[in-house]
Amino acid sequence: MRFNTRLIHAAQPVDPSTGAVNAPIYLSSTFRQRAPNRNQGWVYGRSGNPTRAVLEGALASLEGGRTGLAFASGLGALATLLEEFPSASRIVSIDDLYGGTRRLFEHHRAQFGVRIDYVDMRDLAAVRSALEAPADLVYIETPTNPLLKIVDLRAVVRLGHRAGARVAVDNTFATPALQRPIEFGADIVLHSTTKYLGGHSDIIGGALVLAARKDGERFAWLQNAVGAVPSPFDCFLVLRGLHTLGIRMRAHGESARAVAEVLDGHPKVARVHFPGLASHPQHALAHRQMAGYGGMVSVELAGGRRAALKFLGRLKVFTLAESLGGVESLVDHPASMTHASIPRAAREAIGISDGLVRLSCGIEDPADLAEDVRVALSGA
Repeated sequence: MRFNTRLIHAAQPVDPSTGAVNAPIYLSSTFRQRAPNRNQGWVYGRSGNPTRAVLEGALASLEGGRTGLAFASGLGALATLLEEFPSASRIVSIDDLYGGTRRLFEHHRAQFGVRIDYVDMRDLAAVRSALEAPADLVYIETPTNPLLKIVDLRAVVRLGHRAGARVAVDNTFATPALQRPIEFGADIVLHSTTKYLGGHSDIIGGALVLAARKDGERFAWLQNAVGAVPSPFDCFLVLRGLHTLGIRMRAHGESARAVAEVLDGHPKVARVHFPGLASHPQHALAHRQMAGYGGMVSVELAGGRRAALKFLGRLKVFTLAESLGGVESLVDHPASMTHASIPRAAREAIGISDGLVRLSCGIEDPADLAEDVRVALSGA
């Protein structure tokens, strides 16, 4: 089956007892056993739930992995992933990361002695140099949050494996509709299903997809042991979101392009970050590696923080809020919102200035979003 068909049918069978075309929501915390250790496949809701199992099977199919695991949040998925890497483990991570990811990395550095080196992974020579010392995990975002850097997945995965490390990719921004890291050799894919996979700003969730059977077994054990699992109803909502992921990602991409074209070259704009623009330094790589450019645009206002705040205050269709990937357009000021936990010096070293604004372009009419940005710029 092709991808858009699999979004609806992969690992999502019609319910055999009723014929329901959507997976039932099994709101049960425990399950009857015929005798001790004799059950019908289900024992306790943390360990497994039939609704969650359907979602996990669908996620594995869409990403091309062997095992999918659902979590209560993206950070819950990441925290469980990090349980695999004990004290004195070394992580080589991309430098431009979601603020919550970096905060959790730094917590593990401080509390558990995990060694973490941040690298601009656009520079393969820098990645190669960082991997001259032993590493246990290479951690990638692509496109990155919020600067929309693009990492050459095939090249970095090859370097990571050559160094003996496993490679994990946060695929939240691209989704499997646009990019499937396991096809490039990645071992682990992470998602905040809160974002595009859920798609309607009504759930909090996360996921891991594992390429190898042994990793699937290990992380399924950790999922049960750590216990950061989602509710059956949230699993149902993510499944509902998956059904329209393909058409939504196309609409998000059209909106983002319309917004980026308004911003590109505007006298009040210092720089636009959108991989779909020919001016993006990795546009060609994004074109080769992805099936589209996504719905995220970041812009640096020439007037710095003051201009950014004026711009935010004049937007009418975009809503000022954290998160992204919903059908409605959202706007965020990373330095004071999603990335505020990163110290200022570290933020500025990466390129997250006080004038940076991140736009999650929804599926409204692209012309309305473009006009909203155009009018807001006039007062910035």
